[in-house]
Amino acid sequence: MSGSPAGAVTRRALVAGTAAVAGSAVLAGPLAGAAVAAGFGWRDDGANYVVDTGAALVFKVSKSTGDLTSLVYKGTEYQGYGGKNSHIESGLGSSAVTLAQSGSTILISVTHGTLRHYYAARSGENHVYLWTDKADSSVSATRFILRVRAGLFLNDQPDSYTYTTGTIEASDVFAKADGQTRSKHCSKVRVADYDYTGWSAGGVGLWIVRGNHEKASGGPFYRSLLRHQSADGGGLYEILYYGENQTEAERYGLQGPYVIAFTDGGAPPAALYPGTLTTPWADSLGIAGYVPDSGRGRVAGVGIAGRDTAYPYTVGLANSSAQYWAPARASDGYFSVPRVLPGTYTLTIYKGELAVHSTQVTVTAGTTTTLNTLTVPASNDPSRASAIWRIGDWDGTPNGFKNAELMTYAHPSDVRAAPWTGNVVIGSGTETSGFPCYLWKGVNSGLLVYFRLTAAQAAAAHTLRIGVTTAYANGRPRVTVNDTWTSAIPSPPAQPATRSLTVGSYRGNNHTFTYSVPAAAWRTDTGQYNVLRIDVVSGSGTTGYLSAGTAVDAIDLLA
Repeated sequence: MSGSPAGAVTRRALVAGTAAVAGSAVLAGPLAGAAVAAGFGWRDDGANYVVDTGAALVFKVSKSTGDLTSLVYKGTEYQGYGGKNSHIESGLGSSAVTLAQSGSTILISVTHGTLRHYYAARSGENHVYLWTDKADSSVSATRFILRVRAGLFLNDQPDSYTYTTGTIEASDVFAKADGQTRSKHCSKVRVADYDYTGWSAGGVGLWIVRGNHEKASGGPFYRSLLRHQSADGGGLYEILYYGENQTEAERYGLQGPYVIAFTDGGAPPAALYPGTLTTPWADSLGIAGYVPDSGRGRVAGVGIAGRDTAYPYTVGLANSSAQYWAPARASDGYFSVPRVLPGTYTLTIYKGELAVHSTQVTVTAGTTTTLNTLTVPASNDPSRASAIWRIGDWDGTPNGFKNAELMTYAHPSDVRAAPWTGNVVIGSGTETSGFPCYLWKGVNSGLLVYFRLTAAQAAAAHTLRIGVTTAYANGRPRVTVNDTWTSAIPSPPAQPATRSLTVGSYRGNNHTFTYSVPAAAWRTDTGQYNVLRIDVVSGSGTTGYLSAGTAVDAIDLLA
């Protein structure tokens, strides 16, 4: 997430006044009267509220729209590309905007219909704290976009894309002259894997530190756009809800705080990270939907038994109102999920990204719900079943399959991708690495798997399993054995209706297809290979990489 100097662009520093103008609101609260940094304060320039943090940061918020119209750090203007402000979604338009100061905190409140959005500044800090409260679907507000001027950071990141005109899919997937692909959707990381996103160059780091995503959707393994760079500037995102390859309904309520943070080139302070950041100074500010730590509870588990220690485990909590997650300790499976809103949740244990156990848990404000050791039943982990052969492993991801890692940050047509065709032979040692992570009806349907059976194995019926992680356009596998037995077309499981495989995401709803293959389908000559053909079937989709497709988790033939 770093870059190199790329031509500094500077402007004269904007200096804000240190005294509030007549008629300003002043909040009562625990911080009233606290010492403040020299220069900390705000003024009204007629069109904007101008806030000076008393450190090196001065920013402006439009009094008519609530847009962030200026962001000056150490005298350099960072806000703005393409003539656009930074704002919620594509800008709210006419809004009611007010400002209040409580000691060493300044809070700007934006009201647009049922939506509430907030900017907070703290004395002596080079940060802007943001909250967004979306109460219902009447207002479109699914992201905050920080628009960064061109020329300040190196335009050669994996998500730098619009400097090329080679559009290859819709209007948001591009190809460079060398055949590499770029898209703002291809973030590479899951939400649980990052605390912040941004750039560093010339002794300045500009970051957005994400919130805890308790009111977001999709769980800990969801992927979404985080940032992009183009010829006219860059964008940093905090995604409040994103519908592409989404597995859950939108949640409503207060999102945040998320933070715009400036540094002297390094990472933002760890104290700002989700799970670490606390904001007791905001408890009395009157932010809509805000719940202080005293109104939250915690869930702790003493351990998880029945784990496969070769894999990381994650514990997730979810209901229709909120979501949370935490890693389980590798040594014993201990976990702790702090700052949880009161309510009853489904607790899910994930092996990798595969749900292997669930139970219910109730959280009460001000208390810790302690759970005794949770045990993952052997029958819940498909890897525990005895198999004659297995391609991949059951972890809820296509990890290890051909092109799997590349597909989280590139389009399938990328020049770096290995051929999507190619059959595999069980026992070759390359069964998994040679098998494509994705199968499409219009690209590589009909892949073959060659394998031998002993006489005893060939004399019995067996269950074939194909695990998938998501599907596009209802793509699902139909199998044929030795050109003599063909399965029925399976019903499509519930999957997201949007693009997935071509925009960096394999994460949907994990599903296992099972096929009961009769003994009569096998070849009795143990010197001959049996041949399994896997076809993708669906009446939906178009052509090529947008034809019906699916992502593979594991394939095995049970003993």
